[in-house]
Amino acid sequence: MKHTTAIAISGGIDSLMAAYLLKEKGHNVIGIHFRTGYEPEPPVPHPVYRVADQIGIPIKILDIYPDFKKKVVDYFIETYQQGKTPNPCLVCNPTIKFGTVLNYAKKLGSSYLATGHYARLEKDQKGRLHLLKGMDHDKDQSYFLAFMSQEQLAGACFPLGDLTKSDVTRRAREKGFTPVLSRESQDICFIKGKTYGEFIALQKGFEPQPGSIKDIQGNRLGEHSGLHLFTIGQRRGINCPAAEPYYVVRIDLQQNLLVVGSKKDLLTSECSVTGINWINDHPTSPLKVDTRVRYRHKAVASTLYPAGTDSAIIRFETPLAAITPGQGAVFYQGDEVLGGGWLTVE
Repeated sequence: MKHTTAIAISGGIDSLMAAYLLKEKGHNVIGIHFRTGYEPEPPVPHPVYRVADQIGIPIKILDIYPDFKKKVVDYFIETYQQGKTPNPCLVCNPTIKFGTVLNYAKKLGSSYLATGHYARLEKDQKGRLHLLKGMDHDKDQSYFLAFMSQEQLAGACFPLGDLTKSDVTRRAREKGFTPVLSRESQDICFIKGKTYGEFIALQKGFEPQPGSIKDIQGNRLGEHSGLHLFTIGQRRGINCPAAEPYYVVRIDLQQNLLVVGSKKDLLTSECSVTGINWINDHPTSPLKVDTRVRYRHKAVASTLYPAGTDSAIIRFETPLAAITPGQGAVFYQGDEVLGGGWLTVE
């Protein structure tokens, strides 16, 4: 009996090839192209139908604007307004792709929702799922899936997990497949042609609050135009001349204060993580892990000290720069993702 598997089709080469691989394995494949409401209006007929023509699958177009606005965009805005730096992709995967879109896929009769993520799943003898890095460690996207539950992973499928990006590109070229998107998205999908600060400033009811810039000794150096324009580790936009460049070290929302310092002032050996999602059992004693504090950062050796079921203190073996409140900390042992939570400031 054929499995019916839905796949989130973006129009890029990864989701196109993932759909092809599923069909090649005998799955009954349905494409779902979801619209967030933040894209430009597409021509008619929608270009994504060209993907359907190339692979020979039906494609449904799903409007998810209300959910996306509430669960992702509002979260993004509110996090910046709290003086933190959001990570919308970490929120989108469990709430939108494997929430709203997976639920829609099930209504279509699909058992699974596939995506073009470079990540892998394995099931143990007890039937529990384990999330692993993709075989292509340069392209690995397991970081963005760390907040998914066992139930969501049970409905997930990652056909590209055992392939490298070069494999995918080569096989697509051999098949003569042409993506609808000319290049991969490298930035936040709902902000086009603006900086993050400009996007925040355009939101209804938002009023930027200028305030002081001080160094870590408390000396006033100048004035900022609003804390929403800054993130920890940022160098650009401070506009305070000095012998050495200043970096944002701390954002003090209560005092509307931007604290800056030198590069060495960004280093820390310890941080707190809250709201942790454990993919399997949560640890009850100190645990050696590799911690990734941003997608583009290499995971670093550290010790995790549990502080309840969903909080922990992380101590790094070597000091780490620019720990940013609001970003995701994801914990690995070898290739396995144990879970992830949100970086906080004590």
